[in-house]
Amino acid sequence: MWILWLIAVLCVIYYVIIVTYSGLSTSFSIIWLFFAVACILFGLGWDTYLRQKDRIPLWIPVSVVTICCTGLLVFTIVEILVFTGVAARDTSKLDYVIVLGARVKEDGISKSLKKRLDKAIDYLDENPGTILVLSGAQGVDEPVSEAEAMKEYLVFNGVKEEQLILETRSYSTVENIAYSRVAIEEDQERKKAQSQESPIIMVPGTYEEVPDKPIKIGVLTSDFHVFRAQQIARKWGIPDIYTISCGSDPVLFIHFCVRECAAILKDKLVGNM
Repeated sequence: MWILWLIAVLCVIYYVIIVTYSGLSTSFSIIWLFFAVACILFGLGWDTYLRQKDRIPLWIPVSVVTICCTGLLVFTIVEILVFTGVAARDTSKLDYVIVLGARVKEDGISKSLKKRLDKAIDYLDENPGTILVLSGAQGVDEPVSEAEAMKEYLVFNGVKEEQLILETRSYSTVENIAYSRVAIEEDQERKKAQSQESPIIMVPGTYEEVPDKPIKIGVLTSDFHVFRAQQIARKWGIPDIYTISCGSDPVLFIHFCVRECAAILKDKLVGNM
């Protein structure tokens, strides 16, 4: 009983930390109050069962314990996939890198988005030929679109505008990937049209035609989000996707892991990955 009460108290404390640190609008934060209530109810139920074993059928506590253990097992497996399921690959010299958006506040970008953008700047320093696709629409509580906010931050920190493509229609990871792929295809068509308008004149027989070089596309996001972004990209038309991860906010890290587990299960259930 005391362990369950302790877990319930810790869940409430963590919820208070989340809303104090990041605001009441932090997505999925209410889950910690749900966990607290569940622990209290589980503890009261277990205490009742111990006092009235003769009246309560055995299948009831067995079913409850089985459900709880199954949930914990599923969570453990998903988190193992999240942090070990993405094989390390050489991500240098990619043609395009999709930078996934995150919340924009009235007073500026969120800590998670800043970490992603700082990682993107570091990547461009080492791979100046890469084009960044900044993906994210404007939410109802956001002053500008996430893509616009990302552009302002990157340009302010020395990134050239011609290295940026804005995708401002997406409200989810699935839409981030789908619309970014369209933006990349449109950019490829534009470049092809420009090259046809000013072709290189060569003497016949001095060169051999080769097929178009396949483009290399990566996605840059927070470490806890990489696995889901990769699986969604493979499902939605970018099978050979490269992944680049950045660190996440240490205060919200546990919350992000729990939220990501729920998001992975939901996307798998509805066929997004």
